Amino acid sequence: MPYHKNKQQAYQAAEQGHKQAMDAYAYSQMIKEEPGYGRQLKHVEEEVNEAYAQIENALETASDTQRRQLEQFQQDLQSIVNEVNND
Repeated sequence: MPYHKNKQQAYQAAEQGHKQAMDAYAYSQMIKEEPGYGRQLKHVEEEVNEAYAQIENALETASDTQRRQLEQFQQDLQSIVNEVNND
């Protein structure tokens, strides 16, 4: 039972990390022309890095269904990185 609980907790942490990174990025896009934009981009970078780490951790024990979702989370984060690098 602890294994299953840890597996679920790892997935939930990755899911939450993904959401926080997506939210931080969305907010950065709303304030793109404002003075705090650079600081917000740094926050986005931190959230993305943390989410990547959480996803990698969750992938170690993920079920097939979870793995597909986690891989989608990784693609979403890569899209953020690509957008930020192209700005």
